Formats: sequence, C-alpha cells, structure tokens
Amino acid sequence: MTQEMIVLEKINKSFSGVPVINNLSFMVHQGEILGFLGPNGSGKTTTIRLLNGVITPDSGRLTVAGFNPVTAGDEVRKRCGVLTESAAFYGPMTARENLLFFADLYAVATPTRRVDELLHACGLTPHADKKVAVFSTGMKKRLGIAKALLHQPEILFLDEPTTGLDPEGARTLLDYIQELNRRFGVTIILATHLLKQVETLCHRFIFIDQGRLLADGTFAELAEKYLTAINLQVETDLEITGTEFQGFPLEKNTPGFLQFKVERKEQIPFLLKALLASGSVYSAQIYGRDLETLYFRIKEEKA
Repeated sequence: MTQEMIVLEKINKSFSGVPVINNLSFMVHQGEILGFLGPNGSGKTTTIRLLNGVITPDSGRLTVAGFNPVTAGDEVRKRCGVLTESAAFYGPMTARENLLFFADLYAVATPTRRVDELLHACGLTPHADKKVAVFSTGMKKRLGIAKALLHQPEILFLDEPTTGLDPEGARTLLDYIQELNRRFGVTIILATHLLKQVETLCHRFIFIDQGRLLADGTFAELAEKYLTAINLQVETDLEITGTEFQGFPLEKNTPGFLQFKVERKEQIPFLLKALLASGSVYSAQIYGRDLETLYFRIKEEKA
C-alpha cells in the first residue's frame, strides 16, 4: 500500500481577516509527482509555507512524512527540500562555496563529496568555481535544486521552478526533476501556473483557486469527467458539403482539413473508419483535450 507522505484535512488560513486557504483537503502519495496548479494568488505558496511549518493554519490538520509541521517543524524540514521562485544565494561566493555553506547549516555528514555529487548531477561542475552573481537564471535554478537536495530529502517542494527560464531551460529543468523522481523516488509537489509545461510530467493534479480545492485526480480521470466533447482535426482529401458527416457535426471545413465534434473519445474510431471508407486520411489530431482546456473547464463548472 502506498504511503501517504502529505495529508491536509480542512485547512484554513487567513491574513488580516482575509481568507487565503479555504477548507483545503488533499493528500500526496510516496514517490508521486503532484502538479499543484492554480493562477497567481490562488494559495499555492501559502500552502507550501504551511506544509513546511513556516506559518501555522488557523484550523484543520496536516502531516508531512508523519509529522505535524506546527509542533515538529524541525523534523519536517529535515525530510523536505524547498525551491522557491527566487532561491537566495550569496552572489560574491562561488557555487561550490554556497553549497558548502548550506551543507554546514544542514549538518551534512560528508559535505565536500555531497556538494561534488550535486554539482555533477545538476550539470554545474564546469561552473562550480564561478561566482553566483554571474550565473544565468537557469543556472541559479539548477543550483537551487542542488541546495534543496543537500540533505537528501524525502519530499521536494518546487514553487514555480521554471519562472524566468526560456523554453529550452525550462524543459531541461523539468527533465531533471522527472529523472530525480525516477531514480530516487523523491516525492515532489510542483506548484505552477504554467500548465502546458507539466502536462506530461505529473502523475496527478490538484487544481486550486482562491485557496479552495477545485478538482483532484490523474489527467485521464479528470479528462473523462470534465472534457466530454472533443474536437478532432483530420487531414484528408475528402470533400464534404453540409454541416455533418455520418452523423458527426462538422465544425470547420478548410482545404485539406476537416474538424469534427465528437461527444466521446470512443466515437473516434467509428468516425475515422467512415472517413477511410470514403477517401484518404493522412493524420488525425485531438484538440481541446489538454491540461489548460481542462483547467478552464473545471473552473467554469466550479464557479
């Protein structure tokens, strides 16, 4: 049975009387990459701060690796690593010096060896003795992950890890996060508003808005529940007149392409079979079945 590494039950948190977290409940399983998704200001960072014992909830119950962050914050922080949107480093110090400094704070048993391992794992060995002040945003992000992993945490919190990165840098960082989870079984909570970047990375997704839970599940589970109608674009030489074909509504008709609306994904093979019986089909692509569309559909239904 998979262990529950994080549990929140009916958590509430307000600042100056303004509710930020509203009756929030969810759990995270051991070895899972959880996409913690929502717009800026939805409560993602506040939730991570609550889970690390930086702030305390007004009500509700939460545990991290079996410990209560309110009463056993040090035990929680021993088991967790955190990468915030802007990880803090000492610019005049080198990457190696920064990591050795934080390794000392974490009381890492063999700091030099551990720092060398992480510099290599994060692709920073060639830059180990350069001052962090000259690092690019992507290099600082990778150094931030190295810092978060110094004490070999069981759980890793990543708060908007790809903010400020170009597409190539973001993909490299996300690939490394996936490899980290695969090789070492680290449980990862990835908080972001950049939905397209994490669609294929996370095992499960939680959508929040205004501090309240909107939906929780795998992409397949959530798509099955919320994305009922599907748009299918077919590349074909077949010419169709009218607004439907074999009972399937024709949404768009352009030279070489037809776009149909199907109510369920199980209908797609029947539509393609009917098209192939009448002409050539070169490709078929589903539209409107992605994480971003899913988010807006869920938000619309829960409004």
